[in-house]
Amino acid sequence: MADQNEQQQPEEIQKKSLWREYTESIIIAVLLALVIRTFVVQAFKIPSGSMEDTLLIGDHLLVSKFIYGTKIPFTDKQVIKLRDPKRGDVVVFEYPEDPRKDFIKRVIGVPGDVVEGKDKKVYVNGKLYENPHEVHKELEIIPKEQNPRDTFGPIVVPENSYFVMGDNRDRSYDSRFWKFVRRDQLKGLAFIKYWSIDGPWYKFNIRWRNIGRLID
Repeated sequence: MADQNEQQQPEEIQKKSLWREYTESIIIAVLLALVIRTFVVQAFKIPSGSMEDTLLIGDHLLVSKFIYGTKIPFTDKQVIKLRDPKRGDVVVFEYPEDPRKDFIKRVIGVPGDVVEGKDKKVYVNGKLYENPHEVHKELEIIPKEQNPRDTFGPIVVPENSYFVMGDNRDRSYDSRFWKFVRRDQLKGLAFIKYWSIDGPWYKFNIRWRNIGRLID
């Protein structure tokens, strides 16, 4: 009996060692995933057509979280900042009217800029802002008194804030309606499409030519 017990003990120790290795590996993997998601990169899926035709519904993006500086959890401190947001950047941010939602738009005005819209044309600091990605899918011009979609401002962008618009100008709910995105609401810069699918996943209508394309 003693010999049998001595044989069983090493087997039990080996099993415990294996479980410990698996548990430690899982914990390390989870921690690494959390660190990467918090400080480095985060995935984002396009839910609406406000950025067409630059970004389509079903495009999956990677968002650089460190380029503008990553906020340390539970503090106001930022680390790993490379640069400030600039005009033309496509950014993901907390929707100012509901922080639980993430929005994606293009930066049009940075702090200190004067932004104005006149009959679907946008002016920044008195000069026409020409964005090669913008599209207009409706011919109607809406009067300023009725709706700020086509004519608005002039608006001065405050400190630590940004004026953003969708590339699909006639079908985007953006700063023309709810004003500004604060710096601390920015989550990062969208920089590449890693997956793109049109419709439900089970139809396998994959947009192959969109995969791996940089976002400009």
